[in-house]
Amino acid sequence: MEFFRNPNIDFLGKKWYFLAFSLVFSVAGILSMLFWHGIPLGVDFRGGTLVYVKFSHAPDDNAIRAALDRVGLHNAKIQRYGPLTNNEVLVDLDVQETSEAALDKGKAQIINALETNAPAGKVDLNNSSSSMIKNFLLEKDPLHLGTDADARYTAIAQAIVDYRDKTKGGVLHSLDELKEVADPPVLASLQEGYYLSDFGVRNVEIVGPQVGKQLQTQAKLAVLYSLLGMLVYLGVRFEWIYGVAAVVTVFHDTLITVGAFSLTNKPISLTVVAAILTLVGYSNNDTIVVFDRIRENIKLMRREKLADIVNRSINQTLSRTILTAGLTFLTVLALYLFGGEVLHGFSFALVIGILIGTYSSIAIAAPILVAYQDWRAGRGKMAVAMPVDTGKKAKAKANV
Repeated sequence: MEFFRNPNIDFLGKKWYFLAFSLVFSVAGILSMLFWHGIPLGVDFRGGTLVYVKFSHAPDDNAIRAALDRVGLHNAKIQRYGPLTNNEVLVDLDVQETSEAALDKGKAQIINALETNAPAGKVDLNNSSSSMIKNFLLEKDPLHLGTDADARYTAIAQAIVDYRDKTKGGVLHSLDELKEVADPPVLASLQEGYYLSDFGVRNVEIVGPQVGKQLQTQAKLAVLYSLLGMLVYLGVRFEWIYGVAAVVTVFHDTLITVGAFSLTNKPISLTVVAAILTLVGYSNNDTIVVFDRIRENIKLMRREKLADIVNRSINQTLSRTILTAGLTFLTVLALYLFGGEVLHGFSFALVIGILIGTYSSIAIAAPILVAYQDWRAGRGKMAVAMPVDTGKKAKAKANV
């Protein structure tokens, strides 16, 4: 299947437009990384505490941020998590303790910040553990149990928590909803000691700063090794200039992709690094296809200029490039639009990377080959034009 039939586009004739386009986006990304947002690292790399909160209504990010500021949790990053109808929020706190107590501390800080108008002497059932509920029931003993009280109330408390978290998604709207899992005396006792807030803390995760630094180092090494491996492979498979051109192209793609994250202030996580490594392989594959056709045509069209050979090679592979890149782009675009918050950074990196990677295989890699060939030809002409040894020539004339 061919998307184009015998195209004849002068890509190298438009190289200065391509260069201007690349410079604009590269410089914009560099300026953003240096003076604006920097490189927005996710909690995987910088360390911190992630708190997942579910609300019974659509959350207000500004109200949440103001509530966190009131209790001293400044500069918290708040983002919607999952489908909008789930009313879930991910709160990124700059708390980098790694102990078990830090998990409870992060959860308690969020609960303390978001709880408003709590009735005096009552506990929030939406943020109570099964052990807390069990201890309350043991103290009240609404069923008047004897020696079997501990086991029975443990089962009841666990059933309440499971119903809240698994059936109701983490937030109860009314204590009457517990009629399915709690006897009337138990429910009456809970109504005396508990109330329901409009949110529930679903989970707390912590990444220590030392782990974050190790992950940063490993991510940089992974990208560096992939570039070096690609340079060696192309140097052996083709010539070293092909490897240099491919590495420069991939560096260009990576710079623009990371710059896009900085410009949009999207955090770079481990999944984003995985996407960048995927981009390195994808862009390299597309570049090799063009390079391989150039090498074949050089053998067939020895008397033609390299620029004409490169242009013809790009046109010959254009249908394959557009079909492959187009289908891949549609896939990652669907992933970006419908994949959910967890895959948002990963798919965003691939959306930008595939567009730039396909463009650079044509607009960056191929012109580098022609520029190098022209530079080498220019040096050759200069060497021929220079006198080889003026001293010997003068001596020869004198002898004659």
